[in-house]
Amino acid sequence: MTLVSQLAALLAILSTGIVYGTDAFCALVQRSALAHVDDSTLTAVMGNLHRVADRRMPVPGILGVIAAGAAAVLAAVSGRPAAAATAGAAFVLLVVWVLLYVRVSAPINRRLTAAADAHQTPADIRSWQRAWDRIIVPRAVLQGLAVLALGVSLIS
Repeated sequence: MTLVSQLAALLAILSTGIVYGTDAFCALVQRSALAHVDDSTLTAVMGNLHRVADRRMPVPGILGVIAAGAAAVLAAVSGRPAAAATAGAAFVLLVVWVLLYVRVSAPINRRLTAAADAHQTPADIRSWQRAWDRIIVPRAVLQGLAVLALGVSLIS
């Protein structure tokens, strides 16, 4: 059972790592780079980016949450309370991430995608992007802490 819980934690690390890397890139690079493009380019790039990402990123995101939860439960069942606690903490962090994404980021993503599809540049596009940017650092921090907690669960 210990091996199965560790395999679940590894799967969670790999899956969550994809999302963490994406969010960290957006926080560290994308925000600054987009400040130097015109509004129509911002709309087209971000709208098309979110169209693709919102289709593809749920797979590793959901898999990471499920695997973290499974790692926590399996560690508890196998009598590894520290591993269960750290994997459980990762699960909670990922659930908070999902809530932030669903409540803040996803609605902005849909608006940006719709604007890009319509080949329109909203007058307040910069405020949309600022609202999205405000949440990306907390999202990256939550994902990073989840990966760290899952790593600790492997050695606990």
